[in-house]
Amino acid sequence: MRLLSLATTILLALSGAAFAQTVPSVIYTDPPADVAHPAGMVVLHIPSHGVMINGLVYTPAGAGLHPTIVICHGLPGNEKNLDLAQAVRRAGWNVVTFNYRGSWGSPGSYSFAQNLEDADAVLAYLRAPDNAAKLQIDTKKIVLAGHSMGGWVTVMTAAHDHALAGAILISAADMGQLGKMEHTKLVAEMADNMEALAGVTAESMANEDAQNARAFGFANAIPGLKDVPMLILSANDGLAPQTDALIQAIRAEGGHNIKAIHAPTDHSWSDRRIFLESTVINWLTALK
Repeated sequence: MRLLSLATTILLALSGAAFAQTVPSVIYTDPPADVAHPAGMVVLHIPSHGVMINGLVYTPAGAGLHPTIVICHGLPGNEKNLDLAQAVRRAGWNVVTFNYRGSWGSPGSYSFAQNLEDADAVLAYLRAPDNAAKLQIDTKKIVLAGHSMGGWVTVMTAAHDHALAGAILISAADMGQLGKMEHTKLVAEMADNMEALAGVTAESMANEDAQNARAFGFANAIPGLKDVPMLILSANDGLAPQTDALIQAIRAEGGHNIKAIHAPTDHSWSDRRIFLESTVINWLTALK
């Protein structure tokens, strides 16, 4: 009994330290089967500037329209957050993932500027009446999310797409700030992040980012973000000051619908996956 009591105390202490919020049951429980309207997965071929980029939508069980989250992967996108996608799907959301032109098998050559165009193309595709009906998308409740460089895509897109219901940043990287890095260091940074990218070199990627450092900066997006509900998550990866500055600037513009959380983890949230899933799902559930 004494050992059992001690074990229980330790378990409760560890649980309290690991989870500052309620862990939704969808994190660890499959939903009831719906024979008439089962969960599924649909392959997407999304038109963007003359090519068809690759995508997937994880569809939840149940009839009728569903809210939808689009997840933008980072550079190059080794961490695609598919565990997050599955958990959010269990919470009743469509979850869309896609690969930018020139990345992970999508045709074309890769470029940062094109990533922004591709995000716009994906949103336009999902909102097209025929596609929205087929995929059971509630077009009034689409949230854009992004990890790392995908967080930058999310910031820049949400600044001008005011039909979005919200935006989620996970360890977002300000590509404008990155572009100001000393050139040889910037080339080295790009060289470490080129898996599955087509039509580019580390030098060409560094040059594009450096030449567009001002245009790519978070600062350009701030006026358009003050009315956007945002969940901003940072980690111990050196990028937190960038999102801290973004939050401060948005609030200075009068935007106060921001929930900011910092977690002591790495850039990929390697040891805080359940915390990440719980935080995102709880925020989505509360989203009006």
